[in-house]
Amino acid sequence: METDTVRTPAADETAGLRREQRGWYFYDWACSVYSTSVVTVFLGPYLTAVAKRAADADGYVHPLGVPVRAGSFFAYSVSLSVIVAVVVMPIVGSAADRTGRKKPLLAAAAYTGAAATTGMFFLDGDRYLLGGALLVVANAAQSVGMMLYNSYLPQIAPPEERDAVSSRGWAFGYAAGSTVLVANLVLYSGHDSFGLSETAAVRICLASAGLWWGAFTLVPLRRLRDRHVRVERGTAPGLRQLAATVRDMRRYPLTLAFLLAYLIYNDGIQTVITQASVYGSQELGLSQSTLIVAVLLVQVLAVAGALAMGRLARTYGAQRTILGSLVAWTVTLAAGYFLPAKAPVFFFVLAAGIGLVLGGSQALSRSLFSHLVPPGKEAEYFSAYEMSDRGMSWLGPLLFGVTYQLTGSYRSAIISLVAFFVIGFTLLARVPVRRAIGEAGNPVPERI
Repeated sequence: METDTVRTPAADETAGLRREQRGWYFYDWACSVYSTSVVTVFLGPYLTAVAKRAADADGYVHPLGVPVRAGSFFAYSVSLSVIVAVVVMPIVGSAADRTGRKKPLLAAAAYTGAAATTGMFFLDGDRYLLGGALLVVANAAQSVGMMLYNSYLPQIAPPEERDAVSSRGWAFGYAAGSTVLVANLVLYSGHDSFGLSETAAVRICLASAGLWWGAFTLVPLRRLRDRHVRVERGTAPGLRQLAATVRDMRRYPLTLAFLLAYLIYNDGIQTVITQASVYGSQELGLSQSTLIVAVLLVQVLAVAGALAMGRLARTYGAQRTILGSLVAWTVTLAAGYFLPAKAPVFFFVLAAGIGLVLGGSQALSRSLFSHLVPPGKEAEYFSAYEMSDRGMSWLGPLLFGVTYQLTGSYRSAIISLVAFFVIGFTLLARVPVRRAIGEAGNPVPERI
């Protein structure tokens, strides 16, 4: 005799959350290709070369009449992008929390970034200003999109699942980065056989990241759900909300303490990501093909590293696991200072070390912060979190660029970043996360 399976509301809700989680993973799959192919691999060396073609006899370009060493232009452009992001993110975040309509805002951010990235196909000759402008727009748009994406995490995953869900999201992103980098490597290395110049191959690789970003964003836009919320009286739109967010965060000093630690150590992480290819090409004299293989190695190992560190967090807690990763970052960066030039094997070893800690340190930081956000303020608080995420850091690239401008040495610039990991470790170790979660009004997981 056949029996009908009766689905309970709880079962339907669980199935709905699983569907949303799978869709949520795909935004990392969509936009991480921009971070990998554009920011990490191609745009830094390429935009630097474009700027050098436009430079005067002393090696300077003059955007808006300001003398800038051509080798620092990319780093300064990354720093400028965060100024735009700092202004825009709290405004968009507060609007998302007030209205509950995150998906239209996510779509706008994603397709603005995708369009700017696709437009990099036209970056050739000495158009360094065009490259800088597209970089600022794409980086700021990605920052806004990632803020909205991250703010879904507390809504689609219960506390005990967030480390695992966050780690899977990062793993999806690095898997996408690996997939596209393989295609990039084939196209770039064999550009002659495809009838393309080296410059044309780079421009196609840049533009394809924008097309990928736009295409796969359709998946999360179909699966994620908007949550309608009650609008609080007195909530101010616009720039006034930025001041209101800062004032509100002062009510949760432990959340603010964690955010400060994260902003510092993640600033170091993001600067390594955005400047590693410049360091490899300009200081170590490595070819573009070598850099692509190194970044591909990072992407592959980052998938395993993110999942492995997610499992470590179940045993040791997210905070301790992150602290361990910061020690590894410090050692790896110090080793990078001593790398010999024209030695790809040593650079690959360094890339492997970065890959093993990269995804996990970021995934666990995201999930840990999600426990510290007061309910109903996810997008607003994640706007502050995102200010230092995915290549949006400003102080690290600024320090890197200024150090190079003053010393003319990329080795001095790279070793200056050790301070971010040492200070971040010290601040994070002082945060009592269990008490911080309770004070934010959230349930405290058994292990954190």
